[in-house]
Amino acid sequence: MATAVAVVCAVTVLAAPGTAFANPTPSPTPSAGPALAPAKDLEAVRKKLDRLYRAAGRATDEYNAADEKADKQSAEVVALAKKIVKGREKLRKLKDRAGAAAAAQYRGGGLPPEAHLVLSDDPQDFLDGAGRVREGHHATKGLLGELTRTQADLEQYAKDAAAQLKKLEAGRKAKAAAQKKIEKQIAQAEKLESELQKEEQERLAELEKEAANRAQTAWLGSGILEEIDGKASEQGKKAVKYATAQIGKPYQWGAEGPRTYDCSGLTSQAWISAGRGIPRTSQEQWKRLRHIDIQDMRPGDLIIYFDDASHVGMYIGDGAIVHAPRPGRTVTIAGAGTMPILGVVRPDADTDAD
Repeated sequence: MATAVAVVCAVTVLAAPGTAFANPTPSPTPSAGPALAPAKDLEAVRKKLDRLYRAAGRATDEYNAADEKADKQSAEVVALAKKIVKGREKLRKLKDRAGAAAAAQYRGGGLPPEAHLVLSDDPQDFLDGAGRVREGHHATKGLLGELTRTQADLEQYAKDAAAQLKKLEAGRKAKAAAQKKIEKQIAQAEKLESELQKEEQERLAELEKEAANRAQTAWLGSGILEEIDGKASEQGKKAVKYATAQIGKPYQWGAEGPRTYDCSGLTSQAWISAGRGIPRTSQEQWKRLRHIDIQDMRPGDLIIYFDDASHVGMYIGDGAIVHAPRPGRTVTIAGAGTMPILGVVRPDADTDAD
């Protein structure tokens, strides 16, 4: 049975071997190659690949989110560790001061003020000394209070550090689980593609282009482009310049450049280059950035795709985006309407454009 048939069987129901793909003559000539899958079956393969790569995209967002959390939690653990070190040093110094105060009181004999008055030859000296004693008592009381507070702070720092370490470990597990999902989906997609004959791969690429063209034509056919005439802000221009300069660089899940990118790695780094830090993942970009009506979008805005916000591209004008599509592809320009649009977000704070 032809390799292509084995591939198509994975995604659609086919006729039994020897029927739909049988050679019409009883004895095929030695030069005849394996039969190619019908276009309708390659379309099923295309849809299957799309689902696999979309699943990998969702898992990539999970991985990136876990990675971002892990970085923050690691920084918090380090900050708490520094606080603990400083707190211990402060506590040591406070204990030294408390010990010195106790020794001074011991040397004074611990006599009550009345006894010092009786023993004093000069009442004024006694009054001066009594004032110092009161100051000493206040200082000792303050020292003990500071000791107590420092000890409590140290205990809280230790609890916080333990909690952050627990979160960090959970984050690492989530990150590892997301990585397994990504690798599984990509491996299945690559296996599916590798089992296609060269002619089938070429036809599959044509089907992908045709599907994208149909979607873009339908989007433009709505007249939406006639309503979009926003001008880029200065920050938006810088972001677009950065993103378009990456065209041709490979997609790599979890990557933020400078050699490879995933979809949100490209958009987040482009805006960082423009002086504006934004969330790392497409889902967080959708949640936390300002939403804009499609007809109001301008170059530099981000278009979020699919109901789960699992993909993002940067609008560059004239109905086009620059984006990092999926594994096996490179950063490229595509029609803004080639995928289902969830909405548009604006990273920069500029309200006016040039």
